[in-house]
Amino acid sequence: QVQLVESGGGLVQPGGSMRLTCAASGSIFSGNTMGWFRQAPGNQRELVAVISSGGNRNYADSVKGRFTISRDNAKNTVYLQMNSLKPEDTAVYLCNLRVHIGGTYYWGQGTQVTVSS
Repeated sequence: QVQLVESGGGLVQPGGSMRLTCAASGSIFSGNTMGWFRQAPGNQRELVAVISSGGNRNYADSVKGRFTISRDNAKNTVYLQMNSLKPEDTAVYLCNLRVHIGGTYYWGQGTQVTVSS
C-alpha cells in the first residue's frame, strides 16, 4: 500500500513561481519513478516531469527550462519547482509513483494550480 499526498497548489500570477511537493508513504520499493502529470478540463492527462530513483529526469517540451523536478529519497518526497508560470499551465496536477518491477502505478488526489492575473 502506497499513499501520495500533494501540497503547494493554489493561485499564482503569470510570471510567478510555485513549488509542489508530493510525499509518499507505505510499502515503497526502492526502484521507482516519481513525478507529476496534469489535466485541464476537456484535455487528456499529460506528463509534466518525472524523476527516477536513480536520478534520471524527463520533462514535457512545454515546461523545459521553466520547471525543475527533484527528489529526496530519504524522505520519499518529490518536488516540482515551477518558474515563469503561464496561464496555459493551469490544471490539476497529480503526483504519480511507478514501481519499476511489476509496473504498478499509484496516484495522488491532485492539487489545483491556477495561473491568472
